[in-house]
This record gives sequence, structure tokens and C-alpha cells, in this order.
Amino acid sequence: MEDKIRVYGFKRNKDLYLMMLPFLVLFFIFVVLPVSVSIIISFTDFNLLQFPKFVGLSNYRRLFLNDDIFITAVKNTFVIAVITGPIGYLLAFLMAWLINELPAKIRAILTIIFYAPSISGNVYLIFTIIFSGDPYGYLNAKLLEWGIIDSPILWLQDTQYMLPVVILVSLWMSLGFGFLAFVAGLQTVDKTQYEAGEIDGIRNRWQELWYITLPNMRPQLMFGAIMSITSALGVGDITVALTGFPSPNYGAHTIANHLLDYGSVRMEMGYASAIAVVLFGMMVFTNLLIQKFIKRVGT
Repeated sequence: MEDKIRVYGFKRNKDLYLMMLPFLVLFFIFVVLPVSVSIIISFTDFNLLQFPKFVGLSNYRRLFLNDDIFITAVKNTFVIAVITGPIGYLLAFLMAWLINELPAKIRAILTIIFYAPSISGNVYLIFTIIFSGDPYGYLNAKLLEWGIIDSPILWLQDTQYMLPVVILVSLWMSLGFGFLAFVAGLQTVDKTQYEAGEIDGIRNRWQELWYITLPNMRPQLMFGAIMSITSALGVGDITVALTGFPSPNYGAHTIANHLLDYGSVRMEMGYASAIAVVLFGMMVFTNLLIQKFIKRVGT
């Protein structure tokens, strides 16, 4: 009986399935298939020139027991993710919430202004000039002028300062797709619910936010959280642009940088695939935790 119901449901919605087919095909080719192949290759010794040789868990043992640089990369990645993930997520929502209160034309202009850094490559150049290690870098020049320091600080070469600078730039660029999703989500909340809430006893904007806005924005909140944690754990371009590759003494080395090193430079594809699988697992696990938390919002 259940099989008949499923067949009937498929026939009734066949047009919808046909509309989904192009996306499903592309998703399988560019996501499911590469992830599956990476998992298989992670159990092999593969250098692109010779046929893969099965080595079992050797790559994973090497990764966790013998690769000190990978452990450093994990620490740096978690520090960046723990700070930029939640703070960037909250900043994106806060800015979207504030912009939503403005007139439509001003809202559109500010949305472009806040979103632009996440897609502009010039941001790296600007921050490289600001944190330049010579006396002519903007920050060093001001600190020397004010008498705060006696000699220029190597912001992008000193391991004491590299990671904080990367975190700062990551936060600046965190207003990305999640921010746009929040702006769009706030526009879809039914205004009559706010009027009904006022009748039911809601007395301030914070109660309005918690009991009406957030529950209505769960899909956008979920999307923003996934994008935030994925970008935080996968950070790599920022460190390369600011501190070079590899960064001095691996002070800003991340898992994505380690993956790039073994996958694109050393061509150890089996080992690189093991790194990719570990990073993928971290993202999936973290996203599952976030989804469970967001589902409780407003309940």
C-alpha cells in the first residue's frame, strides 16, 4: 500500500522532479561524486603518475600521529572558527536587522556597501598596506607618530600578530551570503504578526525579535549558520593573501592551507584526500550541532 502511495505521489509531482533534475545531476557530479572519490583515494598512496596503491589507514595515522604541522593547522583553524564563526554570524544578523529598519533605498545602498568586502579582492591589498611591516605601513606609521612603539612591528611575519590580523580581516569579510539571506529573511516576515504580538503582550523589540522574527527566519538562520561555519573552517585564501604560503613558522597555517600544500604542491593526492575528508567531517559534525541549536530558537 505504501509503495502505491509513493508511486502515486511521484507521478503527481513528476513535473517538480523534472525541474529539480538539472540541479540534482550537477549536485551529484560536482559534490557527491568528488566527495565519494576523495574518501576512496584517502585510503591509497596516489601521486597522479602511478596507479593508486591501497594503504588502508596509513594516511590517517600519519596525519594524526606524525604530522605536527597538521596539528598546528587544526589549532589555528579552530581558533579562527571559534572567533569568526559566531561573532561573524551575529554581526551579519545584527547589521541585517538594523538595516531592515531603514527606508528601502537606503537599505539597498547599505546592503551593497556591507556585502562588497566579501567579494572584493582589493580588501587583501588594503589590509596588506595597513599592516605593512615597514615604517610606511598605515598602522606602524600612526603608532610611531603617537610614540606607542619605537620600531615597526612585523604584523604579517611575526607569529604573535599574524593570527589576530587574519581573524580581524576574516571578521571584516564575514558579511557574505549569510548577510544577504538575513536581509531577505527579514523582508519575508509577515508584518501582521508583529501587530498580533503587541496585542498578545509583547512589549519591546527584544521580545518581538525572540518570539516572532527569529522563529520566522529559521531557514535563513540555518543557511547563514552553515555558510558561516563552513567559511570559518575552510579559511585559507585570507592567510595566503596576507602572510604568504606557507606562513612564517606556520603561524597562520590552516587545514585548508595544509590541503593545498599536499594536493597542489607535493601532489600527494592520497594524503591530501585524507586531509579533505577530515575537514569535511569537521564541517558536517559542526553543522549538525548548529542545526540542533537553531531548531530550538523560539520554541
